[in-house]
Amino acid sequence: VQLQASGGGLVQAGGSLRLSCAASGSIFNINVVGWYRQAPGKPRESVAVIREGSKINYAASVKGRFTISRDDAKDTVYLAMNSLQSEDTAVYYCYLVTRGSGYWGQGTLVTVSS
Repeated sequence: VQLQASGGGLVQAGGSLRLSCAASGSIFNINVVGWYRQAPGKPRESVAVIREGSKINYAASVKGRFTISRDDAKDTVYLAMNSLQSEDTAVYYCYLVTRGSGYWGQGTLVTVSS
């Protein structure tokens, strides 16, 4: 399974970005799919996750600003990010669990300028 993340970039505070993560390979029965991020000097943290049964969890810091969605026909998961803040600056990674194994994308950098 390979995950290709894209959509990061430089945006001003208050702006928006949409990240995409396209999955390829042997993907069956996705258990978990989501986005994590890692800011400089900080541990990786969960941002938004879709679990089995379409249960969605957001980090408290992004709730109401970020929206995760998935298009199973395209094997792609998205993260729409609105009202971006400087604290959202990080490398964003997509993550997928299928058949009990976890896979990470390569990361895409989001930089929010204040």
